[in-house]
Amino acid sequence: MDVLIVDDEPLARERLTRMVAQLDDTRVIAEADSADDALTAIERFDPDVVLLDVRMPGNDGVSAAQTISQMDDPPAVIFCTAYDEYALDAFATHAVGYLLKPVRAEQLETVLNKARTPNKLQKRTSSATTSQGRQHISAKTPRGVTLIPLDDIRYFLADQKYVTVYHTGGEHLLDDTLKELEEAFSDRFLRTHRSALVSIPHIQAMERNSEGQYEVRLEDTSHRPPVSRRHAATLKALLHRL
Repeated sequence: MDVLIVDDEPLARERLTRMVAQLDDTRVIAEADSADDALTAIERFDPDVVLLDVRMPGNDGVSAAQTISQMDDPPAVIFCTAYDEYALDAFATHAVGYLLKPVRAEQLETVLNKARTPNKLQKRTSSATTSQGRQHISAKTPRGVTLIPLDDIRYFLADQKYVTVYHTGGEHLLDDTLKELEEAFSDRFLRTHRSALVSIPHIQAMERNSEGQYEVRLEDTSHRPPVSRRHAATLKALLHRL
C-alpha cells in the first residue's frame, strides 16, 4: 500500500512516516505540505491512501478531499488532524477515517486495513466475462463517426483532458472520459493505472521495463500501457485466473 502524507508541519509528517514504516506492505511514497501540492502528488505518484491534515495554508484538507473524491480513480482519504469539528464535513467527502492527533499507531493500522478492503472494480475482476451490451464505441473523425468493435480495442489511455483508444486499426481520440468507459465496460477492460484501461481478453503478461516500472504486454501491439503499484496486485490476481 502506497501512502501520501499531507501536512504543513514537518514534525507531523515525520511522525506519520515512522508509524507507516512499522507496518507490513505499506510505505510512504511522497509527502506534501499543502492541499495544492497534494493534488499534484496524487497525479504523479498514484497513491493508494492519502493521510490528510485539515488546517493548512491555502486550501484546507476538506476542500482537497472533495476534489480527490471527484477523480476518476481516487485514492482513499484518511484525515489526521488536531480538530474534531470537521468530522462531519470530512466524512461527506467519503473519507475512510478521521484520526485525531496525536495519532496512535494502532489506530492508524486499523484504519489503513479498512482502506485495503477491495473496491467494486477489484471485485468485478474476479470473473472476466464478455459484455452482452454495447459491442462498439464511437469515435469522431474528419470523415464522420467511426464505430470501433470492442474486440479490436487493446487499451484506452488518458492524457489530461483527452482519451485515446488504441485498436487494431490505429488510434482515435474519444469524447468519453476514462471513468465513463470503465463504468460502461467494467467486465471487458481493467484499470491498470490512473491513466490506463486495458482489454482483459488481450492481456498476455505484466512485465517490468528497464526502469523497473510495471507494464502490460498485450496481444497484437508493441505498446505497453503502464501499471501502477496500486493496481499491480489486482492485475496479478487476474492473470492467475486467466
